[in-house]
Amino acid sequence: MNRYPVILFIFITAFLSGCPAKHASPDNLTGYDLTYSDRTEILPGILHEISGITFINSTTIGCIQDEKGILFIYDLASNEIQRQVTFFSNGDYEGIARVGDTIYVLRSDGTLYEIAGYNTDSIVVEPVPTGITAKDSEGVCYDKDRHRLLIAPKENPLRGPGSKDSRIIYDFNLKTMKLADEPAYDFSIEALKDFATGNKVMLPLKSKKKKQSAEPVLKFRPSAICIHPLTKDIYVLSSEDYMLFVFSTLGVIKNLFLLNPLVFRQPEGITFLENGDMLISNEGQSKTPATLLRFNYHPKTTR
Repeated sequence: MNRYPVILFIFITAFLSGCPAKHASPDNLTGYDLTYSDRTEILPGILHEISGITFINSTTIGCIQDEKGILFIYDLASNEIQRQVTFFSNGDYEGIARVGDTIYVLRSDGTLYEIAGYNTDSIVVEPVPTGITAKDSEGVCYDKDRHRLLIAPKENPLRGPGSKDSRIIYDFNLKTMKLADEPAYDFSIEALKDFATGNKVMLPLKSKKKKQSAEPVLKFRPSAICIHPLTKDIYVLSSEDYMLFVFSTLGVIKNLFLLNPLVFRQPEGITFLENGDMLISNEGQSKTPATLLRFNYHPKTTR
């Protein structure tokens, strides 16, 4: 890439990062200021389609992009790809989670790829069918306390009364390597709308036919999911809404943020460092590169 557009992009990003994000913090502080990132890194061109990130250690994360079956080990200190591990052929890979010395990559059709010994020269790759029927499985994260993976499709694959108002988060048991009989969480979009209205989060409005009054629009189509290492809250990104949702371990909505699309151009990945610092990756667009945003954790202060 020509260095002048990159320099221009850095300047624009730094300028626009000061634009405010509308958010609600009704009962507690999340510890983050999402109006700007504490650090922004432009990612290498091969990660232009970055679709998921996961914590490895204090200076390293794992990354995938949605076209190639390659695991990228990215060094946060040097801002370089440290290692590449080919685990399968090209496909639509959307989520990634680390469980000890094993990394799981989620393909959009619900298939998991178990990459054992990813940090050695003797990796073992095993495709794992989950039985999830959703066509757009997007997010996966490790729930350490329950030794399970949480898997978030964009849509509810179930049919029946109320299914359109519902979003399912699946529970994949890592002991049995099967889906639990019941979903881990079942979120109501109408309940999320009510929360937004009650906390003065200004959702976009859409007019219905034969009605003069407009109603708020919230799609809640998860693009990434992760559990906070300290609070255990569940963070869910919805890239289409430009929104970040925070739920308790019981699945109760705690916070809801409207993200500035000039800063969060296409948020597709989220992970946390051990100290609580949050990383969000933006997929690149036609004229802008992919970026990695860092938000430092300040649990007892607001800025």
